[in-house]
Amino acid sequence: MKILLIEDEPSLLVAMRHYLEEERYIVSTASTFRIASEKVHDHDYDCIVVDITLPDGNGLAVVKALKEAHSQAGIIIVSAKNSLDDKLTGLELGADDYLTKPFHLPELNARIRALMRRRQHEGETQLVFGAITIVPSRKQTLVSNQLVELTGKEYNLLLFLMTNKHRLLSKAAIVEHVWGDYIDSSDSHDFLYTHVRNLRRKLLDAGSPDYITTRYGAGYIFTEG
Repeated sequence: MKILLIEDEPSLLVAMRHYLEEERYIVSTASTFRIASEKVHDHDYDCIVVDITLPDGNGLAVVKALKEAHSQAGIIIVSAKNSLDDKLTGLELGADDYLTKPFHLPELNARIRALMRRRQHEGETQLVFGAITIVPSRKQTLVSNQLVELTGKEYNLLLFLMTNKHRLLSKAAIVEHVWGDYIDSSDSHDFLYTHVRNLRRKLLDAGSPDYITTRYGAGYIFTEG
């Protein structure tokens, strides 16, 4: 998978590149708007991670140019904590996801993998794991072909767990993905435990095996057995 990282902070750019290369991605980088514009024009990428604030331009202009060119690349925008308007604008322009600085590198990797899996499933009518089936077009969840009523957050939580199956996801990574900036105002992740408990109970009551494994102090894994 080819990834372009657009980031003007040298230390962060190096750290992201090294980490993702160790995860066996093919990584290119750009530290300015000019270089980023040239690279997205001349090359195709599977995923582009773009910081909104660049020294000679705005990352949102890169997102806009990609969408005008009908690029098929997945786009994750990166912004500061106080840049809610910019993040909303980025999503309206066509970005797929966003990350708020500071973030952990495993969280970036999880976001990239989830984005790529979602795009792989766009042509599919359903996602299946064991007894559980998700129908993304309808946002429906079924256990053994029987509909299970989930709240919006429970559905998004299950979808994120399923698209990252067999991977340990930290509580912070899950909260950031499902609740966005709510993580910034929370001193703990106790509310996540409540949502996981409710989701697990609904799935078990519907006859599903328990696929959600808790790793205390670390996070959750969606796996069999």
